[in-house]
Amino acid sequence: MTEMTRAVVADGAGGPEVLRVVERPRPVPGEGQMLVRVQAAGVNRPDVMQRQGNYPPPPGASDVFGLELAGTVETLGPGVTDFAPGDRVMALVHSGAYADWAVVDAPVTLPVPEGVSLTEAGAIPETYFTVWSNLFERARLTAGETVLIHGGTSGIGTTAIQLAKAFGARVLVTAGSPEKCEAATQVGADHAIDYTATDFVTEARALTDDRGPDVILDMVGGDYVQRNLDLAAVDGRISQIAFQHGSRADLDLQPLLVKRLTLVGSTLRARPVPMKAKLAQALAEWVLPLLARGQAKPRIDSTFPLETVADAHARMDSGTHVGKIVLTMAPAA
Repeated sequence: MTEMTRAVVADGAGGPEVLRVVERPRPVPGEGQMLVRVQAAGVNRPDVMQRQGNYPPPPGASDVFGLELAGTVETLGPGVTDFAPGDRVMALVHSGAYADWAVVDAPVTLPVPEGVSLTEAGAIPETYFTVWSNLFERARLTAGETVLIHGGTSGIGTTAIQLAKAFGARVLVTAGSPEKCEAATQVGADHAIDYTATDFVTEARALTDDRGPDVILDMVGGDYVQRNLDLAAVDGRISQIAFQHGSRADLDLQPLLVKRLTLVGSTLRARPVPMKAKLAQALAEWVLPLLARGQAKPRIDSTFPLETVADAHARMDSGTHVGKIVLTMAPAA
């Protein structure tokens, strides 16, 4: 008899109502993989984009939603030697995290440090891999520099605040209300700019003695691209990770030359496992010790049982969350 698992898929593209929980055959780990009993899975903006029909899984990946998970190892596939059944782990996946059982690639799986709950761990991989790659590797943020983080109360934003502060940067953020600005400062931002009440370019210049930030992390795009170019400091770096306001803009690129700026961008999901494995190694070296010491833990906005996944996505769609939204699974049978 085939063993089954609950899993979340979509009936076409649309709002949260297209999501449904179905029964699927329990996946079987292959070479270099493990079967994990999932206890928590983070909800991320790419999941919303997939639900809307704008971000399909990579070729060969499952249509089951979810890019990150935490749980306990059940069985090992051939060639896996770094983990054992019963280990608490967190992993980045191409898809398949919104389920009671999931297969993970061992090279992009990390141990959950003591003192970190599985619910917290389920909110770590997607955002921490993304922030490390784009803020520290590609944008080369270093201690003593100033970074501006757009969307400071998002999952990415709250993660970026904590990691940037942990490694000695000064942190400015933008957020969309006084309440969100207060939440961002509680997470650790040095200054929060309410972009609905003031021009963030003018405010950020004032906060940096007219220099501008050394690094800008942007997920907005659209007209923000020009404003980031105008704002960034000489020799500044701008890291583009999403386009919530669209990927097209009418640009004057003169600041790129005059200020010797670097504009970089990347996506994470479609990267091959060996590339993600290098990020996992960096996180194991630099970030897991912070988590073990109680620093840079994910900010959890809310949790939802798997069967109420539509409510979790509605919460994400509302834009009122601060930090990560997490799905939780009852122990699988």
